[in-house]
Amino acid sequence: MALLLVCLGSVRADQTPPMPPMPPQELVRKAVQNELKAAKTEGINHMYRSRKETPRGSQTRLYCETRDAMVGLTIANNDQPLTPEQVKAEEARLDSYTRNPDELRKKRQQEQEDADRVTRIMRAIPDAFLFEYDGTEPGTATVGKQGDELVRLRFRPNPHYVPPSRVEQVLSGMQGMLLIDTNAYRIARIDGTLAKEVAFGWGILGHLDKGGHFLVEQSDIGDGSWDTRRMSLSFTGKILLFKHLDIKSTEVTSDYRQVPRDLTFAQGVEMLKKHLQELAENQVGVKNQK
Repeated sequence: MALLLVCLGSVRADQTPPMPPMPPQELVRKAVQNELKAAKTEGINHMYRSRKETPRGSQTRLYCETRDAMVGLTIANNDQPLTPEQVKAEEARLDSYTRNPDELRKKRQQEQEDADRVTRIMRAIPDAFLFEYDGTEPGTATVGKQGDELVRLRFRPNPHYVPPSRVEQVLSGMQGMLLIDTNAYRIARIDGTLAKEVAFGWGILGHLDKGGHFLVEQSDIGDGSWDTRRMSLSFTGKILLFKHLDIKSTEVTSDYRQVPRDLTFAQGVEMLKKHLQELAENQVGVKNQK
């Protein structure tokens, strides 16, 4: 979720910025269609590293995508390696899924429900907003694709949009900026801020406060597939009238490498354990060299 930005202010008054390849609304619709298609058909699994920071500190994890569910293994807290006891606890937690098919099914179901919510939000974007062309900037290693042209669009709520459910309701108060890679027709960045308080469930279930912000950046990770590289969330509000909601986190992913598509959950667990052992041996080697 510093990046290279090319500001429109750098264009001289006598210059006319290049026009987008198609009307903004159509460009967004095409990019969203590509995002939804890729989610169903891309079919490349990866192992990667994630570092997530919250007000409570940071957590570094290894993830491995498998045909069954995502495998996640914590390897550091606040940038400090886990103790041997913590490593055993993490491995035992993962082993419990391999021994308990019902728990693994629940995990897979939860991941599918999360993916479905993302799909619904993504599908709503072309209709939920009005878009305006705002120039271009170059892609980078973590935003779009290095060397590609990214079209920058400003967006604001479409006053005629009626959210079909509370999942999409948050979009009614959002405004911000979108970057689209015009070679791949993929969304490279979406940066949105709540311009007003947004209630969900008619205000009975809760609301999100004005000023809430989210940033999602994705890129070509080197093998033709795209994945999220940064996600930043900052929201406050209330749930069920009384429970305070406070979400603040920034997650950055790196070190992507392909893994077999037919990898089982158990095989993914063993792969992460092996990689964790290699990391520990490398750390020992570095210490010995010093």
